[in-house]
Order: sequence, then structure tokens, then C-alpha cells
Amino acid sequence: MICSCQNCHIKTIFFESLHEGEELEKYCNARTEITIPAGKRIIKQGDKIKSFKYLQDGLIKLHRKSKSGNEQIISFGKPMDFVSIQNVFSNKKYSYSVTALENSTICVFDLSIITDLIRSNGKFAERIIETTNKASNKILSNSLDMISKSMYGKVASVLLFFQEKIYFTYGFDLPVSRKEIAQYSGLSIETVIRLISEFRRD
Repeated sequence: MICSCQNCHIKTIFFESLHEGEELEKYCNARTEITIPAGKRIIKQGDKIKSFKYLQDGLIKLHRKSKSGNEQIISFGKPMDFVSIQNVFSNKKYSYSVTALENSTICVFDLSIITDLIRSNGKFAERIIETTNKASNKILSNSLDMISKSMYGKVASVLLFFQEKIYFTYGFDLPVSRKEIAQYSGLSIETVIRLISEFRRD
């Protein structure tokens, strides 16, 4: 059986771990590919976890509402990121939301199939644990790094992230608003606007 996502980055975890035949066929049949337009919410905070999601193409943000009602951006996600992996094996409901910043393609897998593979395939389970840890460590590292920066460094790091990790060029349209930069950096919108103006003058 030929699986349509064999040439996708996800094969580094799935196809190197799965056996040919019934196990691979169950995985392929469990997969659905969905196109998400920019601005649309993919996951809503508080929703019940029913599937396992992978960002095949595009750009997303992970964000949450605090108890005080303030919107906080946790991180930004690019292809090869598992947009639901932080909660999917530890909680019954999502503790954050995920929204597309650009038109994106999401691969959705039946959660029961993935859970069965973890129980039956030790190599697959090991790769999933490794991926989960890397995703969590990345968010923690970025958060600690952001806290340690000055307000200029906070805004600059957001701009550099998109330049160095997403677009790989100095000329691009910023996919986030000044409000979103503020929500990610912990600064006020007014401060972000002022700093970007200073960067432009410099």
C-alpha cells in the first residue's frame, strides 16, 4: 500500500518505526489532511482532545487565555511541528488554542490508532516521547530566553525568529500584528509600536 504522506517530514517518526502491512495500513487509513485558512482556529482551549495533529505546511501560533482573561501567545509553530503534542497524551482537554497565521495544511490522525501504535511498537513510542520532550523543551527554552531579554531584545528576537527560522530572507511580510508581538513578548502594545518605530528610524 502506498501512503500519500510517505514523502512528508512526518515519515521520520512514523515510517521508520512502522512495519509493512497491516500496521502501516491502519496508520494511512487513520490520516486526514485539512487545509486551514489564515486566521482560523485549529484547536480551541478547553475542547476535548479527540485527535493527533501535525503541521505539514504553513505557520501557526499556540496561545491561551489566562485566568484574568488576557491572551498570551506561548509559541509559534512551523512545518514538522506536532501542534497538539503538548496535551494529547497528558490531558483530556486542550490547555491552549492553536490558530493559523498563514494558510496551513494539517494532518489529523485518529487518536486511538496512535495510542495503539504506542502500546504495540516500542520504537514508535520512543520517537513520540523524544518528540514530545523536544517540543516542551523548545517552549521552555524560548520562554526563559524571552524573560532574560531587555524590551528591545524581546521585540528583536520575534523579528529575527521569522527572518532566520521561517522566511530565510531580510524582506518578508510579518505574519503577526503588533498586538500579537506584545502577547508573545509580555510587553504592552504601545511599547511594541514605539520600539518598532525606533528600529525603523535606526
